[in-house]
Amino acid sequence: MVKEQELPNGEFPTVEFPNPEFREAFNCALKLAEKEEAHLLLATDPDCDRVGIAVNVGNRYELMTGNEVGALLLNYLLQRKKDMGTLPKNAVAIKTIVTTNLAKAIADDYGVELKNVLTGFKFIGEQIYLLEEKNEEERFIFGFEESYGYLAGSYVRDKDAVVTSMLICEMCCYYLKKGQNLFEVLTSLYEKYGYYYNRQKSITCEGLGGMEKMSKALEGLRQNAPKKVCDLDIILVSDYLTSTTLNTKTGEKSKILLPKADVLCYSLENGAEVIIRPSGTEPKIKIYISAIGSSTKEGIILADKLQKEFENILNL
Repeated sequence: MVKEQELPNGEFPTVEFPNPEFREAFNCALKLAEKEEAHLLLATDPDCDRVGIAVNVGNRYELMTGNEVGALLLNYLLQRKKDMGTLPKNAVAIKTIVTTNLAKAIADDYGVELKNVLTGFKFIGEQIYLLEEKNEEERFIFGFEESYGYLAGSYVRDKDAVVTSMLICEMCCYYLKKGQNLFEVLTSLYEKYGYYYNRQKSITCEGLGGMEKMSKALEGLRQNAPKKVCDLDIILVSDYLTSTTLNTKTGEKSKILLPKADVLCYSLENGAEVIIRPSGTEPKIKIYISAIGSSTKEGIILADKLQKEFENILNL
């Protein structure tokens, strides 16, 4: 335990934001970890439903994102269950639509169904309930979202950092016995499935006209959807407000079987994806970018270009 953070204090005097997605929240732990030469750091948020980690990679500690930890846990659970013969038939994993598509590549490789749901962990919990109604609860393996929320097992119907923290430690020990740290395991997943790079950008629209500007920007996208970005064709346009996906090549439309939501998704020819939605609690438009490359650097370069182009299109 980090002594400065061991006892409850509602003022959280050691951090500006007590949330694991902020590197600053790890400052005290990183100092202790370097002294103790720890393999792994774990930090939960105050109500212990989200957890972030940092991994010792020899000469530094590498912080991992929610997408990266979720992909590692999904792969670990599927790998171990398959090895032990306990992977259920027609197994199901669940993620939110703004969470990394690396999960889809992993699930497909193991023959596991991956369900996409709207942003919000309640929608992951709902899918477990729907399985339970059909007496198929045991099919659920794992659910996660990019904002550091994970769920293994069906006894909790919300993101749960208690069980997840234990599972991360188990996973870390398993791979250390094989001579690998978690960063190396993640790299091996990228080498196998492609280098998925995910990023979120928030554009704040403050003032009395902020909400109106956001509404007009999204309506402008709906009326004048781009056909190409960064020299890449947009092959699918999904509008969750109208519950339709348009195939731009064939002109065919298909139904989105999810609740209506003010979300737009653009799928590009190389597997990249851009999702745009307004925040549910703040005057912000959020852009979620998923880029794939032959290296992390290539993914970052494409993500930079996609972000810049969509910021120009939104013109906020």
